[in-house]
Amino acid sequence: MAEAYIVAAARTAGGRKGGRLAGWHPADLAAQVLDSIVARTNADPALIDDVIMGCVGQAGEQATNIARNAVLASKLPESVPGTSVDRQCGSSQQAIHFAAQAVMSGFQDVVIAAGVESMSRVPMGLPAALPAKHGFGFYKSPNMEARYPGVQFSQFPGAEMVAKKYGLTKDELDQFSFESHQKAAAATKAGAFKNEIVPVQVTLEDGTKAMHETDEGIRYDASLEGIRGVKLLQEGGVLTAASASQICDGASGVMICNEKGLKALGVKPLARIHHMYVMGHDPVIMLEAPVPATNKALEKAGMKIGDIDLFEVNEAFASVPVAWLKGTGADPARLNVNGGAIALGHPLGGSGAKLMATLVHALHNRGKRYGLQTMCEGGGLANVTIVERL
Repeated sequence: MAEAYIVAAARTAGGRKGGRLAGWHPADLAAQVLDSIVARTNADPALIDDVIMGCVGQAGEQATNIARNAVLASKLPESVPGTSVDRQCGSSQQAIHFAAQAVMSGFQDVVIAAGVESMSRVPMGLPAALPAKHGFGFYKSPNMEARYPGVQFSQFPGAEMVAKKYGLTKDELDQFSFESHQKAAAATKAGAFKNEIVPVQVTLEDGTKAMHETDEGIRYDASLEGIRGVKLLQEGGVLTAASASQICDGASGVMICNEKGLKALGVKPLARIHHMYVMGHDPVIMLEAPVPATNKALEKAGMKIGDIDLFEVNEAFASVPVAWLKGTGADPARLNVNGGAIALGHPLGGSGAKLMATLVHALHNRGKRYGLQTMCEGGGLANVTIVERL
């Protein structure tokens, strides 16, 4: 079987809700990343066999196959197809898996896996809420209700359940959140994100033009005292808005090819996809899945947690990566070394490829070999991807 290689990985800098990227239509924003991915490889656009794009809020401006619409908004020729993926927050990580599987099979040779989410323009939950509001039903079926009577599947109580199960305190979650901002601020100041970010032109409030190339959500003046003072999301809980990921606009992309694709493109790979895994888990606690998924993926890959040099675990809520550390025995110093979604933002379907761009570049910047990425996903799911820097 052929190998799957990453030859380019890029993302936009995150935009806060109603912030610098709010003026961009998501198809156009995603197109910016597609064009950058092609430019970075100097590839003949006609060689791209497919674009697979993750997106959670597939409604409104993100409806009607956002992947194809992004292709049509880009410089890519009409001959390049596109398809959209929804595995909730792991949508673009799953897009990476699908792209890798396609090139490993030999069915395709060059595929772009991407993701986009404009949470300013398509609010979270809109694809389910809008039809329900207008009498077109809700996703929870009678059979689901019979299996999970009275259960309202939600990430918020799920995050608290994870914290309770792993004995996490508010103090340690606040500390983790504070450190996320510290690491993100330090990484930005050191230029750690420079090679992965696609600059995007934006219009400021005063009408002037500027290039958006710095993550907008980082709080450079964050203090532990300030984070500790934020109101609890749930009475009796341990999580606050400060220990949850930031609503974010953003797009990301990864070009993946096999040996034949490498030769056709004339490029050198950045990384090789070493192993991929996806797991279904308890949909009620929902966000715990990265723990058993990571342990199972390592077992199937014949690796131990200590073999991995860097980890990217999405900070949907601080309880997720902190529980993951306890459940896997991973070294905290190797986790989210440049900060995570608490500081950098979580553009839902765009986060999978976003984290991969950060992971691949961090491996190169630090001269490390293996990286592992995982994230919690609605429905009690988790993808795991292990990559080797080349």
